[in-house]
Amino acid sequence: MTSLDSFKSRQKLVVGDKTYDYFSLRAAEANGLEGVSKLPYSLKVVLENLLRNEDGRWVTKDTIHSFAKWLTEKGKTEREIAFSPARVLMQDFTGVPAVVDLAAMRDAFVALGGDPQKINPLVPVDLVIDHSVIVDEFGTPKAFEQNVELEYERNGERYRFLKWGQSAFDNFRVVPPGTGICHQVNLEYLAQTVWTRTEKADGAAVEVAYPDTLVGTDSHTTMVNGLAVLGWGVGGIEAEAAMLGQPLSMLAPEVIGFKLTGAPKEGVTATDVVLTVTQMLRKKGVVGKFVEFYGEGLNHLSLADRATIANMAPEYGATCGFFPVDAETLAYLNMSGRAAERIALIEAYTLAQGMLRDASSPDPEFTDTLALDLAEVAPSLAGPKRPEGRVPLEDIGKAFETALAGEYKKDGGLGPRHKVEGTNYDLGHGDVVIAAITSCTNTSNPSVLIGAGLLARNAVAKGLKVKPWVKTSLAPGSQVVGQYLANSGLQKSLDELGFNLVGFGCTTCIGNSGPLPAPVSKTINAHDLVAASVLSGNRNFEGRVNPDVQANYLASPPLVVAFALAGTVATDLTKEPLGQGSDGQPVYLRDIWPSSAEIDSFIRDNVTRDLFRETYANVFAGDEHWRAVAAPAGETYGWDGNSTYVRNPPYFVGLAKEPKPVTDIVGARILALFGDKITTDHISPAGSIKAASPAGKWLMDNGVAQKDFNQYGTRRGNHEVMMRGTFANIRIKNNMMKDAHGVVPEGGLTKYYPGGETLSIYDAAMRYQKDGAPLVVFAGAEYGNGSSRDWAAKGTALLGVRAVIAQSFERIHRSNLVGMGVLPLTFEPGTSWGSLGLTGEETVAIRGLEKGLAPRQTLAAEITFPGGKVVSAPLLLRIDTFDELEYFKNGGILPYVLRQLAP
Repeated sequence: MTSLDSFKSRQKLVVGDKTYDYFSLRAAEANGLEGVSKLPYSLKVVLENLLRNEDGRWVTKDTIHSFAKWLTEKGKTEREIAFSPARVLMQDFTGVPAVVDLAAMRDAFVALGGDPQKINPLVPVDLVIDHSVIVDEFGTPKAFEQNVELEYERNGERYRFLKWGQSAFDNFRVVPPGTGICHQVNLEYLAQTVWTRTEKADGAAVEVAYPDTLVGTDSHTTMVNGLAVLGWGVGGIEAEAAMLGQPLSMLAPEVIGFKLTGAPKEGVTATDVVLTVTQMLRKKGVVGKFVEFYGEGLNHLSLADRATIANMAPEYGATCGFFPVDAETLAYLNMSGRAAERIALIEAYTLAQGMLRDASSPDPEFTDTLALDLAEVAPSLAGPKRPEGRVPLEDIGKAFETALAGEYKKDGGLGPRHKVEGTNYDLGHGDVVIAAITSCTNTSNPSVLIGAGLLARNAVAKGLKVKPWVKTSLAPGSQVVGQYLANSGLQKSLDELGFNLVGFGCTTCIGNSGPLPAPVSKTINAHDLVAASVLSGNRNFEGRVNPDVQANYLASPPLVVAFALAGTVATDLTKEPLGQGSDGQPVYLRDIWPSSAEIDSFIRDNVTRDLFRETYANVFAGDEHWRAVAAPAGETYGWDGNSTYVRNPPYFVGLAKEPKPVTDIVGARILALFGDKITTDHISPAGSIKAASPAGKWLMDNGVAQKDFNQYGTRRGNHEVMMRGTFANIRIKNNMMKDAHGVVPEGGLTKYYPGGETLSIYDAAMRYQKDGAPLVVFAGAEYGNGSSRDWAAKGTALLGVRAVIAQSFERIHRSNLVGMGVLPLTFEPGTSWGSLGLTGEETVAIRGLEKGLAPRQTLAAEITFPGGKVVSAPLLLRIDTFDELEYFKNGGILPYVLRQLAP
């Protein structure tokens, strides 16, 4: 598309023997956008996006002028903008339902009289299959091979479907299983920092250079912000719209500047830094805001350290955690094997745009700032159930015992230990039963992976062994990591401690930890033990890691190894020994912790440009398993009505060219009353499927044995399973179920009214649908934080929920609800369902929808209590933009896109 270029910013850039067109911020500043050189680097990327995509419809001259007022308003004034990402990134848990939706859209488009090829990605899309490997086998040299075999056995149908998508859709590539985690593959290979494309200008072909930007169907898409690539997580429904050329409607954000000074002390890891940053920013409150890091402290952070910090933007609540291009960025691009010509373009482009940071660069202007001296960061973990719950290493034991009494209601302290049947050991509260080096957050970072390997080497030399009740695993983020651990000899030491390679992908952090050994599981459940996991991940929400494990701690990979040796979190590893060495003497953590100099030496010798180039040379080819997957052909997909993995969803059934009018919500029943910080894991779990759950019963009714259930994440292409799994997390608490003693049971239960019968949330919703009763859900603060899980919104909509009323929403889930045609509404400050005295027996009406809506207008919930009393509660409509309003009126963003494309 050719920009209208109202600010005459289209210029030429010569790099070597090539000439590029680009949209110059300096020229735009000279031609009417005064002062934009002072913008945060992240907003310079956004401004360039607007200049390049000025079309008179989504982006107008006035839009760009208004955006430039950010320098005086600092994002405090709500200004709608349309952002057009250069590309889309998906992982398979979220990618399969996205491709299912695209296939269903093709069917619906044909029914509307259209050409199925109109439903095709218009921007490059990469899907990395990384979430399906499960840690079934561990602690043996054959673990990797056996887990791969099981992965293909379980997921053959899904993989055939994705191979169909690869051939059926343009601009769509699939990175096969066993390559690595999507974010790390993105960081190491896919991302380019500056993107290019060929387009027509004045009848001639020109190559246009512009910042690499993206959205991803995983909230940790932000990891690539460490490489100065602006991107963030969205739900699959938004990603599908972006694929089809639909800009993302958003408000110009506030940008919080996070100033870093100093350098980390000896023994402090990037994980310790990010846990500190996460705690500070969550306390600050940055939901829906950009965070940009600046200051001389950046000079002491490697690119991998920056990526670690950027990765956890969802945990601190921000849209992104951005680092600008500087010398370290260029050095990493070279080391990771990017082409010399591209690196030269990146340096020349960012220099021309005022996007290249160096020591002389002035600080940008921000909405607000906060600061951290890196020298003040201490070794830490986070837990037992929140990423922001940072605890200094020396306080972990005391903090666990406090949580045991308070959080878990165990009044007897650590209490007695219990013999594990068929073994020579016993178990008690706080014992570490899972120690997993896993997740994109840390397995992208050579310093902590090499550190873990050196610590393992030192532990083996001292004669230490991992406690026998610990399930150990190593799931690197890419094959590059596997290679440098092997080449350095450190994998042998990790193997000796049971940290054998189990797969390349997202495992324990997403709930793919696999089952615990049966005797361990039996002991935990028989004695109601609060067992612990220690993982190098980014998520430790309750019910996520493993159904047998209640206390989950995030830690650096070296500390994961250390706690596997100690076998418990009820300890102070700064003072208490890890165990007894082969010489009979106690061995302390300080005795085996590697020095920074030794870690750096191993990185220099083993993490090389040649290694990256060799590993990624044939990244899309896959192994013999992938090459053997046979895929169907055709523009539309041949749905199998008996499939339990991939089914044609009902979103577009009976879709007409004109949407039905929006109706008021009247006589709605309350499906649930939730508390604060209900995550998308609570709403749409990713882990194991219980046989007694509605999803488990459906699978068994359809001939699936329990051993073949797989998990919710891999079943996301089947709406029958996923709607039954909505609100089915084993740890979710619906306050409608509170008993006379104030106790709220765990699990997806509710009361069906009138009458108050106890049912699963799914069964109650189906009964209400037969009654013709609309539904509402009430919740507390930060509703929907965590993963960018579109099924948390899809399932909500399919259950018949018309509105979710909360004290506040996390960014992605709010957007997803709008994208599925569900109203997100927030109470006035100081008001909650608790302050209104709701029990769930009330009925709710929300009127004024039929008269016409405006973004962020005030509505009211009319709540009728048993006995007839009516209370009106003011609500803020969290449809934030006019484009979002159009999506809502159409029943969601995908029906809107279909109608826009229809002949």
